[in-house]
Amino acid sequence: MKIETPANAPPLGRRIAAEGLGSFFLFATVIGSGIMAAHLSKGNDAIALLGNTIATGAILFVLITMLGPVSGAHMNPAVSVVSAARGELSWRDAAAYSLAQLAFGIAGVWAAHLMFELPTLQLSVKARTGLGQAVGEAIATFGLILTIIGTVRHRREWVPASVALYITAAYWFTSSTSFANPAITIARSLSDTFAGIALQDVPVFVASQLVGATLATLTGRVLFDER
Repeated sequence: MKIETPANAPPLGRRIAAEGLGSFFLFATVIGSGIMAAHLSKGNDAIALLGNTIATGAILFVLITMLGPVSGAHMNPAVSVVSAARGELSWRDAAAYSLAQLAFGIAGVWAAHLMFELPTLQLSVKARTGLGQAVGEAIATFGLILTIIGTVRHRREWVPASVALYITAAYWFTSSTSFANPAITIARSLSDTFAGIALQDVPVFVASQLVGATLATLTGRVLFDER
């Protein structure tokens, strides 16, 4: 999720491969840890969410540390679009990143289903609706994007830890449990498991994420960019 492509950027094909691989493991972790946590917690949603949170935060740290030098490790179309809007990535590359994130992320969801011997093709019926959920997603995405912009500007080496810790916290302080990622929102609608979201609730989540990302971009210019 680091927002900048490195100065000596690898070829686009290699960067897309990194985005795809990162999204595969991130999405597989979110779904797979949710399945495992729900199974082991035996109906205790708080324990299940805790397990889901720890696994997600941990894999984010690993993936950003490993893949950041290759592609920036966005693994999130909102991050790629913001990067393009800030002139740090071409719009063509942002579109390619986003397609790889979604396609390989969905593959990660299906892999999680296979690992736990569940039907590969599913549609979630888990309702996540209402004004509170929409506001939660906008705030979650706003905080994530602002964390990335500010940390890249002032403490670049802390990007993996900052993003991982922010998402870990946002799982708990936001009403939506912080999807903060349009691609993973779509992918989670294809999993009727603990981390799923009903397909009809996806548009509101994605719209809220885009609002949050836009506001964070504007705020980042005021707080962190050179005059």
